[in-house]
Amino acid sequence: MFLLLPFDSLVVNLLGISITVLFTLLLVFIIVPAIFGVSFGIRKVYMKTLLKIFQWATLRIERGAKEKNHPLYKPYVNGIIAKEPTSLEEEIKEIRRSGSGKALDTPEFELSDIFYFCRKGIETIMDDEVTKRFSAEELESWNLLSRTNYNFQYISLRLTVLWGLGVLIRYCFLLPLRIVLAFTGISLLVAGTTVVGYLPNGRCKEFLSKHVHLMCYRICVRALTAIITYHDRENRPRNGGICVANHTSPIDVIILASDGYYAMVGQIHGGLMGVIQRAMVKACPHVWFERSEVKDRHLVAKRLTEHVQDKSKLPILIFPEGTCINNTSVMMFKKGSFEIGATVYPVAIKYDPQFGDAFWNSSKYGMVTYLLRMMTSWAIVCSVWYLPPMTRQPEEDAVQFANRVKSAIARQGGLVDLLWDGGLKREKVKDTFKEEQQKLYSKMIVGNHEDRSRS
Repeated sequence: MFLLLPFDSLVVNLLGISITVLFTLLLVFIIVPAIFGVSFGIRKVYMKTLLKIFQWATLRIERGAKEKNHPLYKPYVNGIIAKEPTSLEEEIKEIRRSGSGKALDTPEFELSDIFYFCRKGIETIMDDEVTKRFSAEELESWNLLSRTNYNFQYISLRLTVLWGLGVLIRYCFLLPLRIVLAFTGISLLVAGTTVVGYLPNGRCKEFLSKHVHLMCYRICVRALTAIITYHDRENRPRNGGICVANHTSPIDVIILASDGYYAMVGQIHGGLMGVIQRAMVKACPHVWFERSEVKDRHLVAKRLTEHVQDKSKLPILIFPEGTCINNTSVMMFKKGSFEIGATVYPVAIKYDPQFGDAFWNSSKYGMVTYLLRMMTSWAIVCSVWYLPPMTRQPEEDAVQFANRVKSAIARQGGLVDLLWDGGLKREKVKDTFKEEQQKLYSKMIVGNHEDRSRS
């Protein structure tokens, strides 16, 4: 027994040295650069290396499938069947014309009208613009993640070994490292904001609060191996304004807050999230609502208006879609944020799914499962565009202003601009949508020529 003591002592010493070296490397190469907002370029080299490996793996799959005569799945690039925008009346007239050989303008029911509604129903099922926005985007190439491409199957021993090596790297090296960094960032955020919260209000408190938030969010960004490119930073949101952005993932907050200082808006939570919220609000004027208050739209608007009227307070960060979309489109913006009358700073966020899918399908995955998928991906790569500030025009109502901002974000981010409400993710289509189509057809039949141009 005594002979084993020197060996045990050696193991303990080696373990202690390894842990010390690990934390020293974390401190020097990740935490300290995060504090000062600098980068050594390691993540970009890592990204370029992964791209070369992905290209080789995709070519190998294509060659192997060709040798075995296996068809390759090729997803739609934009996911939408292109259709010319036409009105209900014009399409029905076209069907009548093709059936009778002449245009029929008589306001009467024709049996051929049934085919229009049958075709529209089938098109809607085959090309549903809404539900497809709540599923992960399918890749044309393979990124060594079996969950991202239907073409994943056994091709060769070398490719399989490479995939297995990737699993070991992601789960045995990257995952523990990222968990340590995330724990470090969250712990520093809670501790730092709590300490800063005891300081008297003034420039010193504001300065420390800003840098504590930035430091902790940057550490959390590195916990996801996030590689972010910011464009047009001169348009970053300023105090007294509202920052609105398209919403793909809960980490959108971290992506933006690691480059700017914002007041968050949200519902009060319990558990760990509640602890973080209570600590953050001590150091910064965030706007948290009770569950009962969130349902009171007028109360929410009043609180937000009071915040933006004080030009010394931070810009509010809001995601007007109200739910996560799969980063291929932008859906309807809720008008509440645009009724306040404050300057709006639009931001477009576009993720690159080659290295990891940032979209959170909350109806399929819980938060823990989602975070596990994120932390076992290769990296999170995205671009952020700060658009010029926008204000509501005298002739605009809140809905028109919201649509104008949404269109600008979609155009800059290369996203599809959709009019549908993201709430359809969990709710059925409202009866008013069905009734609107019924009214249009009814007016066409009864001969109300004034409303025939409506679509």
